[in-house]
Amino acid sequence: VKSSPIDVVVMSESVGRGLLTHARNEAPLECCGLLIGTKGQVVRSARAHNLCQSPTRYRVDPVDHFEAIRQARNEGLEVVGTYHSHPASLPQPSETDLNQATYPHFVYVIVSLLSKDTEAIKGYRLRSGQATQVELLPDGSSSRVDNIRGDRNR
Repeated sequence: VKSSPIDVVVMSESVGRGLLTHARNEAPLECCGLLIGTKGQVVRSARAHNLCQSPTRYRVDPVDHFEAIRQARNEGLEVVGTYHSHPASLPQPSETDLNQATYPHFVYVIVSLLSKDTEAIKGYRLRSGQATQVELLPDGSSSRVDNIRGDRNR
């Protein structure tokens, strides 16, 4: 995982709880879905079918992806990322995750079931085979986000 300027995404705790619930419900298989919001903020998730039906791989069903795009547009939002679970490994991008990442502007969230604490959810930007961690902040963190973004612009 590469080090770079801080990249921050606000994601409510309820969205995080929903991702964990989805991961637990699908275990031991990987779950997957889309993240809906605006640049820098995830407001909800949309579950998707994992076409791989595998404990170590995922592929979002394109039908679900297009439906998420349609619904997001109707709400004045957009698909800003994707998520999937690692039922038996850490929340770090695998080689497969890095190689299959096709949306450089997306936040890629990985949910690990190895631990029950909130650190089991991590966000990344995946570009050109490299992962850069994204700081996921809960709602109500906008002043911290502004401070971090202000520090970056100095």
